[in-house]
Amino acid sequence: MDSEFYTAYLLHRRPFSDSQVMLDMLVEGVGQLRMLARISGRQATKHKAQLQPFQSLLVHYTGKHELKYIQKFELHGQPQYLQGDQLYCGFYLNELTNRIVPVNEPIEQVFELYKTHLSNLNSTSDLQAVLRSYEFQLLELLGYGIDFNFDAQGDPIDIAYHYSYFAEQGFVVQNDSHSGFSGAQLKAMSSHDFSRKDVLYMAKQLSRYLLKPLLGNKPLKSRELFMASQ
Repeated sequence: MDSEFYTAYLLHRRPFSDSQVMLDMLVEGVGQLRMLARISGRQATKHKAQLQPFQSLLVHYTGKHELKYIQKFELHGQPQYLQGDQLYCGFYLNELTNRIVPVNEPIEQVFELYKTHLSNLNSTSDLQAVLRSYEFQLLELLGYGIDFNFDAQGDPIDIAYHYSYFAEQGFVVQNDSHSGFSGAQLKAMSSHDFSRKDVLYMAKQLSRYLLKPLLGNKPLKSRELFMASQ
């Protein structure tokens, strides 16, 4: 099918031939699409410079099957200028989205979720909170979210209790108050409030546990780059 111009962000780019690049794009109202773009001729340098992460683009593409073909593209709006830790977090947002969002499946809300959190990286110093918020909401959109408000028995989470988490069950009350998740921590996670250090730490452990089956054993390059920079 032919498309009109759609707003899109580049998630991943790699060479395909001497004159073509393969692009994984997050497209507004559509989801993640894989596209081929021809980069050659007098405009090659200009086009390569425009195809950068964190830059909103307008793209016109064709293709009836999984692989699409970009016919035209142009810059749209101002790019997000990320630096230092912001940049590594932006790379993580891109890599995570690229790895776990299915290609060519209509998951429309992912674009707005990504756009909002990319902007938040540029407007706050609490970068880890932005990442945790994105992870949990992305998992929810993909059908892998968890209920922070009720335990495995269907009872409301109680701030007086501590809980363990079990896959495919949920949160189970435990007797040990020195491990697991406190009810207060789960209440905060439910509201995407990661302002407390203990909540942020436990949220990171939980998100890694939930993401592992989706990411598999292949390590995240963005995480390796961040660790190498420290």
